[in-house]
Amino acid sequence: MNPAEGESDGHPLAIFLMGPTASGKTDLAVELAQRLPCDIISVDSALVYRGMDIGTAKPGPEILAKAPHRLIDICDPTEAYSAARFRQDALGEMEAISAAGRIPLLVGGTMLYFRALQYGLSELPEADPELRKRLEAEAAEQGWEAMHRRLAAVDPGAAARIHRNDPQRIQRALEVFELTGKSLTEQQKHDGQQKLPYRLIKLARAPRDRAVLHQRIARRFHQMLEQGFEDEVRQLLTRGDLTLEMPSMRSVGYRQMAMYLQGDYSREQMIERGVIATRQLAKRQLTWLRGDPEVNWLDEEAGEICGQALKLIGIARI
Repeated sequence: MNPAEGESDGHPLAIFLMGPTASGKTDLAVELAQRLPCDIISVDSALVYRGMDIGTAKPGPEILAKAPHRLIDICDPTEAYSAARFRQDALGEMEAISAAGRIPLLVGGTMLYFRALQYGLSELPEADPELRKRLEAEAAEQGWEAMHRRLAAVDPGAAARIHRNDPQRIQRALEVFELTGKSLTEQQKHDGQQKLPYRLIKLARAPRDRAVLHQRIARRFHQMLEQGFEDEVRQLLTRGDLTLEMPSMRSVGYRQMAMYLQGDYSREQMIERGVIATRQLAKRQLTWLRGDPEVNWLDEEAGEICGQALKLIGIARI
């Protein structure tokens, strides 16, 4: 049997390997790619950007040499990269991988991208530049917490999902409501009309103990500093065409480092807020994953985590 094909319904197999930041997804993906006929596709809204390597924990040249990752380094940091664009790009890569008789292994922590890929996206209105300028001006005057309260009044579901410190998504949800008269939550009820033509096995990796994950996050942030994260962000800012409101610079760690370099934070504040922001991201990722009944959790305490993954994938391939 072709390794990328299943007998159950004729659809090719695809693997989702998910988890919070700093949970060890990349290491496991590389090991799986060495032992199975898999090609890796990155599912990460920050890894798409060129020149953003250290702060995103982008796989280095040695790792990429033995386990290439698709959909990294495909955008300039000035570009916006959407879930809709990811879905289109990922489907193209998956089709090419399956056509070659191999298995797409999609790895990352951007849960919105995984959802968009599996279920499709509702037809939302395109961005309106004038409306965005008005919302940004109102946010500058009132603060994003006030904008979040406004969102809660018109779309409680979206406000519950979107953190009050996530201006990009608050703005988009308010924009959708003003453009259509319908809430983003109501519009997204139509998601799922474009089913993914693959048999999925969903794996998730995360330590059971939240404190262990927090330790890993703090350790990795300090490792990034040792590797030159400050110089990386300084170089990005010297370009002159990047602002803190761009999606690329909203990536965790980058905003905090940029504010330190601009004199808004002390070094200690930058480190503390960078670690806290990363913990908050991990919490949102875990909440999303725990709400998905299709996820197979890999148990680090049971040992041989790659073996657990291989067993589950083996069952899925039968």
